[in-house]
Amino acid sequence: MSDTEDLEPLEVLETLSDDNLLNDDSEVTAPLVSSVALFEESVFPVLIINHQLRILYANPGSKKLFSAFQHLQKNNFIDVFGKSFDLKDIREIRSIVTNGENGYSWKGEARIKSRNMVTVQAKVYIFPAELNITDPKEFVVMFDDVTEENRQLLRSVFNSLLEASKLKDNDTGKHISRVNLYSRCLAEELHLRPGYERVDADFIDNIGLLASMHDVGKIGTPDDILNKEGPLSDWEWSVMQEHTKNGAFILSTYPNPMAKEIALSHHEKWNGSGYPFHLEGNMIPLAARIVAIADVYDALRMRRSYKPPFDHPTAINMMMKGKDTHFDPALLDTFYTASDKFNDLFEKNKDK
Repeated sequence: MSDTEDLEPLEVLETLSDDNLLNDDSEVTAPLVSSVALFEESVFPVLIINHQLRILYANPGSKKLFSAFQHLQKNNFIDVFGKSFDLKDIREIRSIVTNGENGYSWKGEARIKSRNMVTVQAKVYIFPAELNITDPKEFVVMFDDVTEENRQLLRSVFNSLLEASKLKDNDTGKHISRVNLYSRCLAEELHLRPGYERVDADFIDNIGLLASMHDVGKIGTPDDILNKEGPLSDWEWSVMQEHTKNGAFILSTYPNPMAKEIALSHHEKWNGSGYPFHLEGNMIPLAARIVAIADVYDALRMRRSYKPPFDHPTAINMMMKGKDTHFDPALLDTFYTASDKFNDLFEKNKDK
């Protein structure tokens, strides 16, 4: 009995035929049959391509990870994933598969995304489906998803900063969590709306994490000013406003500019009367405009030393009075439409 019979090749080929994984001029080879059987249950997302870079097979793991790409099979690998690689890497992959450089093998990294899919950071390995032959026809493309690993590393750094800022500020951890939730909620409401093409899956995922960093610059604000119960003098208020610049400086090395934009501009106002730079209208970054709404709504719902907590209807009425002055009017209308969701988030995550 041959090796391919041990792997039940007829069943594998029926699967290939059912899913239309092979085009009419594709030759069903033993390495292809063996690879399909080998990687069908793989924990790694795996594609099999031919020497013309045509995708012959996508295992269940790859279909799940790359769900935003509706069609993988029969398409050219570069056409589907070309934007995920540097141009240099694309040239290397093409040369390795077609000309056999570097032993027909390649290792590198990719950032795979679409509008409806959060960016996947993956290590990529390409090697012949059948080893130790001089002219391979099929190649395995294996992805090692390291997205969550990298995300957890960043979150651990952010959590350390947040814990340090909470030692200085009276705002609770629940406030920080709620601002994240509100900001994500509002971004989800904007997703796929005309005029908000920048609000893709990455934008939603990022603002749901980075909104919490809006006041991290208060680490540099003197305690006697930050925790003063009475009104601030003009000089003290000018010092307090510096927390926006301090936060932008702290977050300036983060690769996503959204973090810096939120810290720097979440106190800017639509009519230009905010701080630190009196930006107005669309000059204010979209993420900062979203966080401004989330932050003020939660501040109104919270008990502070200088005010009682307001109920949801009162907070909404007060927010709507800031239309065209404090808040982006279009965003505020969206907030008003989704305001019941904000109330639900507050109730589910309120301070004990």
